[in-house]
Amino acid sequence: MEIQNFSQLLIFGSFLGLVGWTIINQVGRTQLKVKTREDWLIDVAGLTIQGILIPLLQATLVYWLYQYLLPIQQGYLKISLIPAFITSFVVVDYLYYWNHRLLHTKLLWNVHKVHHTITQMDVLGTSRNTVWTSLLIVYLWIHTLFLYLLADPTGYLLGVSLTSALDLWRHSDLIISPNTKLYQFLSSWLILPQDHAWHHCREVPNYNYGANLKIWDKLHGTYYESKNLPSIIGIPSSLNLFQKLLFPF
Repeated sequence: MEIQNFSQLLIFGSFLGLVGWTIINQVGRTQLKVKTREDWLIDVAGLTIQGILIPLLQATLVYWLYQYLLPIQQGYLKISLIPAFITSFVVVDYLYYWNHRLLHTKLLWNVHKVHHTITQMDVLGTSRNTVWTSLLIVYLWIHTLFLYLLADPTGYLLGVSLTSALDLWRHSDLIISPNTKLYQFLSSWLILPQDHAWHHCREVPNYNYGANLKIWDKLHGTYYESKNLPSIIGIPSSLNLFQKLLFPF
């Protein structure tokens, strides 16, 4: 229970901190002012689904599904803290890389493209998506599976929490200056907000699919490097609000 509380605190604290940064930052305040009512509705809906409904779904229906399919495997995996963390932060990150690339294929692009309608990087747009897109994200299924199988999920939950906090950060406008030692330390291996901004760029599509680590993009030739931010992000969309939320076709 303590690790679950810490996990929730880390994610919620990161969200509040980044929202606070957006409000006190002049550029961030301007971005919030120009958001349309429709964008506000979609973003709030996405954050509600990702922050409340998906965890509830994981704790009930998906967990019950694994109890039904794997009745004697609950708590079967006995892995110490560090390997469990690596499984969550590194191994699952690689699964997400391919999951994300699949969402950009012709087959599934329609159910992901609403996320790419954001025209400015701000933390509120992190979970912008069609409401049922999360069902196609590997996190829903693989996280619940490992939490069901692990005898001690502490390390795994730490990885989940850090991944979620980083997801919020890389969608924000809290940029680390390239002239700092922190940037030099992080930029060689961690996906930074400027890296993810290029993923949302119209000019350089189909790059930087990774969530936590850059190694997957570098390994598979989908990494685009730039210390600067793109001039234009987001794709135009003719979908109405109903289509964006429920039927993006």
